Amino acid sequence: MAAGDGDVKLGTLGSGSESSSDGSSESPSGESPAASLPRMKKRDFSLEQLRQYDGSRTPRILLAVNGKVFDVTKGSKFYGPAGPYGIFAGRDASRGLATFCLDKDALRDEYDDLSDLNAVQMESVREWEMQFKEKYDYVGRLLKPGEEPSEYTDEEDTKDHNKQD
Repeated sequence: MAAGDGDVKLGTLGSGSESSSDGSSESPSGESPAASLPRMKKRDFSLEQLRQYDGSRTPRILLAVNGKVFDVTKGSKFYGPAGPYGIFAGRDASRGLATFCLDKDALRDEYDDLSDLNAVQMESVREWEMQFKEKYDYVGRLLKPGEEPSEYTDEEDTKDHNKQD
């Protein structure tokens, strides 16, 4: 796809801590929508389950990168329905991030094993995964078709969240 054909180049990850152009915060109380949501318990997601968390049906926004699911709700300004990266909400964003493409054609409706990506693109996916790990809560794995979800104990859930805080 040539530049200018609707292909948008990706910038930096939204942290959700930025204020709007007029200097106000996202809500009248000064709290982002994420501030009022409890931390999500760790669990695994099928693609169908992940799609429910696109920010339009529920205030929580999840996306997957390299088989890992992250809660990006605090970045709703970026990943919400009206955000510049809203196309990734409730989806596996790996291919779009690897190819620096925000076009809907860069996302797959079925499980994407990324096997056709080259070494540079796979390295890009791993770098994006690391950035998401640093900024957002890891909430589980993206399941391959037929794969059973893991059972997470409260202890594992707490340990993982404390590791990220």
